Amino acid sequence: LPLLKAAGHRPRAMVRNYDQRGDMEALGAEAVAGDLEKPLGYAVGDNRACIFAAGSGSKTGPEKTIAVDFHGAASLIESCERKKVRRFIMLSSMNTDDPESGPEKIRHYLRAKAAADARLRTSLMNWTIVRPGRLTDEPSHELLECAPSLGSLEGAGSISREDVAKVLVACLSNDNTIGKTFDILDGKTPMAEALDSI
Repeated sequence: LPLLKAAGHRPRAMVRNYDQRGDMEALGAEAVAGDLEKPLGYAVGDNRACIFAAGSGSKTGPEKTIAVDFHGAASLIESCERKKVRRFIMLSSMNTDDPESGPEKIRHYLRAKAAADARLRTSLMNWTIVRPGRLTDEPSHELLECAPSLGSLEGAGSISREDVAKVLVACLSNDNTIGKTFDILDGKTPMAEALDSI
């Protein structure tokens, strides 16, 4: 949220538990309560862009994963379409182009993410799908490897959560990423250059 604020955006954060409102407001965002398993039009409001970075987590069972990572994402996409949102950035995962080749214990998660990505591609919004590798809590380096496919999660590299957040925010103002799906990992190319060349 601070990254969005610093980039000149007015962020609105959807929280499932309204008790989290204070935390979001402290980070500079308007907070709105919402549940990905319910209609979301009121949560979208008059926003012009949306970043979907929610997830059930790869450790949840198939039922919850499908409810949040597919149905929840699809519900938000449809709400954004009805509200005439122009831009939609989807945080996905590497291996969603071939979930069955991913790690067996998270294949249900990859299938749900793949279905959500496929739904977004049918939208008339200006969409971008960002697929990071293994996430770490390392500090940001703003150096990327970025390509339509960088292989499988198994054996692939990693990327810091902070750099993923920076990529999502950067995509909002980078028209070169519109209509594109790409993997990201820590690399050697400056972030802006990597996104301009994808």
